[in-house]
Amino acid sequence: MHPGLAPKANEPATPEGLDLRELPRGVRAELRSLTTEHADVVGAHLLMAGMLIDSDPELAYAHAEAARRRAARLPVTREATGETAYAAGHFDVALSEFRALRRMSGTTEYLPAIADCERALGRPHAALKVVKEGLAAHPDVHQMIELRLVEAGARVDLGQRDEAIRLLRAELEAVGTRGPKLARARLRYGYAELLVAEGDLVGAEQWFNSAAALDVDNETDAADRVAELQGITIVFDDSEEDEGPSDQGDPNVPGDPVDGAASQGSGAHD
Repeated sequence: MHPGLAPKANEPATPEGLDLRELPRGVRAELRSLTTEHADVVGAHLLMAGMLIDSDPELAYAHAEAARRRAARLPVTREATGETAYAAGHFDVALSEFRALRRMSGTTEYLPAIADCERALGRPHAALKVVKEGLAAHPDVHQMIELRLVEAGARVDLGQRDEAIRLLRAELEAVGTRGPKLARARLRYGYAELLVAEGDLVGAEQWFNSAAALDVDNETDAADRVAELQGITIVFDDSEEDEGPSDQGDPNVPGDPVDGAASQGSGAHD
């Protein structure tokens, strides 16, 4: 094996027996710039990192770092390292990687992640500065939602929960039914969490329910939060694709029953 591909003493061994065709097409495209042996080692670590990020983020980070060490010029290894480092709670490393990705890409794509890392490191003012930069770039709906969620979180960190509620409420009204379902589900989820903190459990339940209706792949635990607030156990139906009140009476539309309930929950603080 080439000396640069040999594992360090403190990193996991290169996984064997993996089918690298399971890597996303974009990742495989980046790996083509490497020699076959090099690509196989880096790809194996990346695939393992993706498999472990939810169950063992620390080990996933170790695999991603092993890939980055061997191919630091590839954006995919920097992104994997940033994402796994964030999942493992290494926010300083994640911030460094996302900043590097921004320099490499020249885009504003990573600004929400950068802002979120600043907030995780206890620097809400720095997070708000990054959010402001991202908003000035006229982002798409998905990025806008992510920036607003970080902004709301930073406001909460600064003791400004009323402002956080106002921000997310305004974003719900502005977004309506535009943008990816999961992004809209995350926005509803974030708003519902603020309502829980305010003690508006009725409004929170309605917005968690609205988030669950959009989150058809169960990427969030919105359905569990509804069940928790109701004090019962609900089995979420993966085959259900009806958005329910989200599309047939969207909570963002003035006059909708859900909209009215949420407004009552937060209006006293606007």
